Amino acid sequence: MSRDLRKYTSSTQTRLVLGFLLLVFLVGDGLIFIFYGRGAGLAGLICLLGVLLPVLLVVLFLRIAERLVKKER
Repeated sequence: MSRDLRKYTSSTQTRLVLGFLLLVFLVGDGLIFIFYGRGAGLAGLICLLGVLLPVLLVVLFLRIAERLVKKER
């Protein structure tokens, strides 16, 4: 049995980020919805998605740059 620690680290980081996003969207927006109603919940969801878009663009750019660097090596 081989131990690929880089793969393990990558999968663990991915799971942590997805768990964080799940908590923010479900718990955070859920609490907004419960306390303030449907309109505020929808506005909170739109704001969260608006914040997530630039983050995803940066991650996408970094992944593309990483692949280009690995290809050049």
